Amino acid sequence: MNADMDAVDAENQVELEEKTRLINQVLELQHTLEDLSARVDAVKEENLKLKSENQVLGQYIENLMSASSVFQTTDTKTKRK
Repeated sequence: MNADMDAVDAENQVELEEKTRLINQVLELQHTLEDLSARVDAVKEENLKLKSENQVLGQYIENLMSASSVFQTTDTKTKRK
């Protein structure tokens, strides 16, 4: 009877260790997911900022090009006459 109880105790101990290991693994995965989620949010925010900056720079370049005679279109037909 003592041997049976020892076997049951050993089995319960193994189950408890396995449950503890699984709980720790789940907690670690949750932390990893939280970190990844925070990183995704930061990248999205940076992306929006860069898109806005690109629009401003694009408009600035267009304004410079329209103000410069180098980038003005020329009508070749009228110049040849």
